Amino acid sequence: MRTYHVAKTGSDRQDGSEQSPFSTIGQAARIAMPGDTVIVHEGVYREWVKPQNGGISDAIRITYQAAEGEHAVIKGSEVVSGWEKIEENVWRAEVSNEIFGGFHPFAQKIEGDWLVDPREYDVHLGAVYLDGKALFEAKDMEGVRNPQKREYSLLATWEGRREAVDFPELSLLTWYAEVKEDVTVLFANFGKNDPNAGLVEINVRGACFFPERTGVDYITVRGFEMAHAATQWAPPTANQTGMIGPNWSKGWVIEGNILHDAKCSAVSLGKEASTGHNDCTRTRKKPDYQYQMEAVFKALSKGWSREQTGSHIVRNNTIYDCGQTGIVGHMGCIFSQIYGNEIYRIATRHEFWGHEIAGIKLHAAVDVQIHDNHIHHCSLGTWLDWQAQGVRVSRNVYDHNNRDFMIEVTHGPYLVDNNIFASDYNFTNAAQGGAYVNNLCCGLISQYPVLDRPTPYHLPHSTQVMGVIGVYGLDDRWYQNIFVGGAEERPYGTAVYDGAALSLEEFTGKIRAYEGDMLQAYAKIRQPAYIHRNVYLNGAKAFEKEDDAVCFAEYRPEVEVEICGGETVLHITLPEGITGKGNVVVDSALLGNPRVTEAGYENPDGSPLAVDTDLQGEKYKNEVQAGPLQCLKPGENVVRLGRYGVR
Repeated sequence: MRTYHVAKTGSDRQDGSEQSPFSTIGQAARIAMPGDTVIVHEGVYREWVKPQNGGISDAIRITYQAAEGEHAVIKGSEVVSGWEKIEENVWRAEVSNEIFGGFHPFAQKIEGDWLVDPREYDVHLGAVYLDGKALFEAKDMEGVRNPQKREYSLLATWEGRREAVDFPELSLLTWYAEVKEDVTVLFANFGKNDPNAGLVEINVRGACFFPERTGVDYITVRGFEMAHAATQWAPPTANQTGMIGPNWSKGWVIEGNILHDAKCSAVSLGKEASTGHNDCTRTRKKPDYQYQMEAVFKALSKGWSREQTGSHIVRNNTIYDCGQTGIVGHMGCIFSQIYGNEIYRIATRHEFWGHEIAGIKLHAAVDVQIHDNHIHHCSLGTWLDWQAQGVRVSRNVYDHNNRDFMIEVTHGPYLVDNNIFASDYNFTNAAQGGAYVNNLCCGLISQYPVLDRPTPYHLPHSTQVMGVIGVYGLDDRWYQNIFVGGAEERPYGTAVYDGAALSLEEFTGKIRAYEGDMLQAYAKIRQPAYIHRNVYLNGAKAFEKEDDAVCFAEYRPEVEVEICGGETVLHITLPEGITGKGNVVVDSALLGNPRVTEAGYENPDGSPLAVDTDLQGEKYKNEVQAGPLQCLKPGENVVRLGRYGVR
C-alpha cells in the first residue's frame, strides 16, 4: 500500500513520492492500486481525473484526498485571456479548438429525454465565468448587446396548471459563441467589468472526477473543490454523467467536498448507457416512460443488484449553482446514504428546464437513506421518482425552495420523518404507501393518483421486481406532524385525504360490494389513509375523520429558517396547549404494510424501526411531542440546528 503525492511543483516523470510528487492527479489515478492513497496539495488542477483502478472492499479502497489544511481545486475549465473590446460592454476572444480535444461543449447542445425548454433555440454545454460567476448564454448576438431580464414559464406542480413565475434578476452578463472549423469565437457582455483585469474561464471538459469505464469500485474522494464541468442533461433513460461520480460502480465515498457550477449535475450515482441512452428523443418510437421501464429490465438482465452497484456514501459536501441537480441517479444509487450535505441554488438560473430537476433527484432509490441535509433555495428540494421503496427521508431541513419534496409513481413503503419543510410549497405526492411522521409542514400539499404509468415494485430490500402496477393514491400514514396554513382556497394539511377509508378492512369491504368490473373498482374506490394526532395551525385543515386532531385555526405562527454564523437556525412561535399528550413512538408495528407491496416499514437490514429520535438527534422522552423537535415549547422558539456541508 503506497501513498502518492501530487503538487503543482511536481512532474509526471517523477515517482510521486512526497519529495518528488506528480504534477497531475490523473497520473496518480493511472497507477493507484487497492489500498493506496493519493494526497493532492494546494493548487488548481485543470483536468478530468479518470481512475483506472478501484479498491476491492470497503476496507481496502483507493483514497484521493486534499492535503490537510490545503486547498486543492479540480476544474473542468481553462483560462481565456486577451479579450478585445468591440462595442460598449461587449468583448471578443478567439480560442483554438485544440483546447477542447475531442469534446467541444460550445458545439454540443443540452439535450435528452424529458428536457422541455427552451424549444425555439439551443442551449449549449459550454459556459463562461468571470471571477467565478457564470454568465448567461444568449441565443444570438443581439442578446449579448442588449441583455434582457427574463420571465420563466415553469410547469406548475399542483392542480396540473402552468403558471408564469417572475424570478428576480440574477445577472445581465451574457455570452455567445461561434464555433468554426479551427477556432471558437467568444463574445461576452461583461457589463462595466474589464475581463482582462479579472479571471475569465470557459468549460472544456465534461467532468472533473469520473471513470470512463464501469465497475471501478470502492473509491474515496475527500476534501476537494470541484467546478466548471460541462455535464450533459441526465434523465433516467440516459448515460447519467456528473462532475463527480462512480459511473455504475460500487461503494464510493464522496465526502467533505465543495462542488459547484456543474452545467447540469454535480454528483451522479446513476445509470450508464448500455441500458438505453435518450432513445425516445432519438427515435420517437416509444414514449420515454416505456424506455425507462425497459431500462429497469435491461439492467436486471445485466445483474443490477446490491452486489454490482450502489451502496455509496455522499456526506458533508457543499453543493450549489448547478443547472439540473445537485445529486442525480437512476438505479446506481441503490442502498446508498446521502447525509450532512448543504445543497442550494440548484436549477434556479432557468437557462433550460425539464422534468429531471432537484437538489436531489433519484429514480429506483431502493433503501436509500437521505438524512441530516440542509436543502434550500432550489427549484425543487428532493424528488424521488419510481421505485423509491425502502427510502427514508429523515432529519432534513428544507426552506426557501420553490417546492420542497416530490414523491412520484412509487408504492411504498417509504418513510419521511422529523423534517422541517419551511417553504411555501411542501409536497407533491403522486405516490402511495408512504409514512409521514413528526414533521413540520409549512406549505401546500398536492396529492393525486397516476394510473397511466404503471411502475415496478420489489421484493423487500432487493432490486428483484415483484410486480408492476399504477398508483391509486393514498394508503399513506400521517402521524404527529405540525401543519401551518396559509393562503385560503389552497390545500394545507391532510384534508386532501377526505373520502379515504379508515382501514384496509373497510377498503376491501367496498371492493367486495362493488357491482361492476373489478379492475375499475380499484381505480374508483379510494384507498385507506391512516391519519392521527396531527397539529393544525393558521387554517390548515385536518382529514375529515381524524378524531384526535389538535387544531388552532386562528393561531398564526411565525416560522423562519436562516443561516446565522454558519449555523442553520429555526425561529418559530407556538400556542399554549401544543403538547404531546396521547402521542406515541411510531414504529414498524404501528405503520403496518402498504397494500400493494405488502412490505414492512423497516431498516435497510430488515430489522424493525422506531421513529424515536428527533431532528437534533435527541431521543424522545416519555411524553412525545408533535413535530420534528422535542425541545419546542409554547411561545417563541429559537433553535440552532447546526452546520451542514463544508463551511
